[in-house]
Amino acid sequence: MSDPSESMVTAPTEQGEQGHAASTRVLRVVLVGLVAGFLSGLFGVGGGILIVPSLVLLLGFTQRLAHGTSLAAVLPIAISSLTSYALDDKVDWKVGALLAVGAVAGAVIGTHILHRLPHDILAIAFAVLLIATAVRLLVDHSDAGGRGALHAVTVMTLLLVGLMTGVLAGLLGVGGGIFVVPAMVVGYGIPAAVAKGTSLAMIVPTSIMGTWRNRKNHNVDLRVAVILGLAGVASAFVGGQISVGMSEKTSNFLFAVLLLLVAGRMAWQVVTSHRAGAAPVVVTPP
Repeated sequence: MSDPSESMVTAPTEQGEQGHAASTRVLRVVLVGLVAGFLSGLFGVGGGILIVPSLVLLLGFTQRLAHGTSLAAVLPIAISSLTSYALDDKVDWKVGALLAVGAVAGAVIGTHILHRLPHDILAIAFAVLLIATAVRLLVDHSDAGGRGALHAVTVMTLLLVGLMTGVLAGLLGVGGGIFVVPAMVVGYGIPAAVAKGTSLAMIVPTSIMGTWRNRKNHNVDLRVAVILGLAGVASAFVGGQISVGMSEKTSNFLFAVLLLLVAGRMAWQVVTSHRAGAAPVVVTPP
């Protein structure tokens, strides 16, 4: 017959352990949100490149749930980062609107054809594109003088860039800013700080649309997303203010390093998925 005092001691101990585990989990989420917010502000990206692997590795989320939760968390972070750039007049609203129209449509297309195309080949191709873009940013030391007038051809190409960004985001699980920021700098001569602010203007509506779609499919942990998003709001604003004050050369160098890191991560995912004998599951990202 068991001693009643033993159960009285054990129950509080177990409750204490569960409470400690929950506190540790929340702390991890807050720290991830803080760092992701800073990256979002500094580089004009959604922050999913950090949030997604962190949710998978630290909290045990599936890839599908991690991407959906990340997309929801990106919304307040991107709004905070966007505010930081907008206060310094570093957002091209017309270009951002055109990119957003294309990106929202592209994300729908990307998620629709997600399971019909070979993921590994697309991932390797995009990694090569990221490396080529990084090299271009590193060797091109000319100052961006700003875009020209929005003629019909320019409008069409911006819509196309947005469309491609959305499709690649839906297929490969990378943030749209990773592609669209260097596209604006290299292809349209838009200064780096303005390109980052404009990228965030595109990410906000894309995040809203993607979160709505993912919630319908039960691919979002809203409680974790709220903690991540709120934790990243302040650091996102700080990151944006630091980025606005950067020189063009420093900004391009840091973004090139980010592109190389993302390319390396994508290549590593392909290698590990082949070793495991299964392809990773990817849904619409931030």
